[in-house]
Amino acid sequence: MKFNHIYTTLPPFKIGLLFLLFFSISACKNDYFDKQPLDSISDGTFWKTEKDANLALVGCYNIGAGWSGEDFWNARAVLYLDFMAGLGSEKELIPDHVTDGTLNASYWVTSSIWSNTYSKIAKCNNFLDHIDAIPFDQTKKNIIKSEVRTLRAYSLFNLALYFGDIPLPKHLLTVTEANSITRTAKAEVWTFVENELKESASMLPATRPSSEMGRITAGAALAILGRVQMAEKKWSDAAATYKKILDSGVYSIEQGGFKKLFIQTGESSNEIILASQYHEDTYSHVMLQYLYPESYGGWHQFSPYNELVQSYECIDGKTVEESPLYNPNAPYDNRDPRLDQTIMISDRTVFKGVKYVSRPESNSPDRMSRYNWSGYCINKYMDSTFAGNLMNYGGNFTLIRYAEVLLSYLESKLEAGEAINQTLLDATINKVRGRATVNMPPVTVTDANLLRTIIRRERKVELAFEGIHYYDILRWGTAATELNRQFTGMKLTNSPATYKDYPVDAQGFLLYQKRAFIAGKNELWPIPQSERDINKALTQNPGY
Repeated sequence: MKFNHIYTTLPPFKIGLLFLLFFSISACKNDYFDKQPLDSISDGTFWKTEKDANLALVGCYNIGAGWSGEDFWNARAVLYLDFMAGLGSEKELIPDHVTDGTLNASYWVTSSIWSNTYSKIAKCNNFLDHIDAIPFDQTKKNIIKSEVRTLRAYSLFNLALYFGDIPLPKHLLTVTEANSITRTAKAEVWTFVENELKESASMLPATRPSSEMGRITAGAALAILGRVQMAEKKWSDAAATYKKILDSGVYSIEQGGFKKLFIQTGESSNEIILASQYHEDTYSHVMLQYLYPESYGGWHQFSPYNELVQSYECIDGKTVEESPLYNPNAPYDNRDPRLDQTIMISDRTVFKGVKYVSRPESNSPDRMSRYNWSGYCINKYMDSTFAGNLMNYGGNFTLIRYAEVLLSYLESKLEAGEAINQTLLDATINKVRGRATVNMPPVTVTDANLLRTIIRRERKVELAFEGIHYYDILRWGTAATELNRQFTGMKLTNSPATYKDYPVDAQGFLLYQKRAFIAGKNELWPIPQSERDINKALTQNPGY
């Protein structure tokens, strides 16, 4: 991790290995609440000095280099959430199965997220169980404790969001305790999380020096708290929480370009509130290898849906259904600039001087017909500044941006029943839409029902592939509607009535995939069967 050097002169990779020894959760009957060997090496001799505390802190942040190890901090898992939420597909359909009606209690994706997230929670609990015994400055101690409490709260919040009632271990458990722990009501988990985040935010610094890049700030704790309160529909509380972030003056909308936020050269932007940290070669990940089209040396693993593409407004600020600028025969022209900066479009997108081509009749390795592809590819994280090995990318992965805070503040004020005026719109959503390289027309609508639709669309397009859309459609209660449909891909023809090569809809877009989200069941993920085989006290969610 990029901030490792503030604690030790060891290179990041060696720190990762060190904490593989000290803090990794080892297999113990496949249980994920207590897998740390509580022996004299890790606990009896380690917890002695401030340096030990700082090393242990790194272990709590540590997600492991590479690509696997899904939790809510890992780049692949966060991307997967948006594919589950209907923004696109994966070549092997791995995340798709979570919301296509086939999800079961043995599915490895949700089970992996459960196990890895509880592994992180166990590390945090081990840290919190030992830190007070180490003698050093109390102010420093309070700060690092608050970081770990925030990491634990973030993990618990997300587990309860997707699994519902969950075990709530507040200390490192013995094997016996872990194998008999019961589920705690989601509301109680979130109450605990709220209190942890409020107390932590009060202890954390507002800013960090560059040498501490990646460490949690007060703004990060508050931004997570805001998500929790929005999920709970505590709208006034959420608005007050987000207002603290606005009033801090720490963050701002990046004016150096939208695309810059998602590549290495933009990692220090004041818009980024929280990001998982990586370092090229030594603490790297392989997202670019998965992400890049094959024409650029990648595996072209991911394919956005056309439904996301069609969500981007035209440059007049009107939807494709309303705008006179929308030409169904040239559907990508005159559109919100974020469309081109987020999605690679055949015969339109150019990256490092090479045009992306996915037409099925072409000889391109990315031709739509070659694999299970929609014809679109993700452009958001394509880093033209990177010339290294795609398997060893060091770019950070952003988890929370100030743009989300502004949109969430506006939504919370709206749902709290407060009157919306132009001043508020200009201070929130219009700052997001008005950034350099986007410059979309300002929103002037103040009618609650109309504005709600605009805010939700803005969140979808602005935050696409940042792992937030699943959270949104669950709390909005729209998941069953949005994920029971035929999804489409690229435009294949302007003469759909006579086109015979591939199935297309009435507008000539590829008929791509169907989702079959089961209402009343798939709003929650199943408790992993492997856990229930060990712990008979764990009940299952309805329908699984």
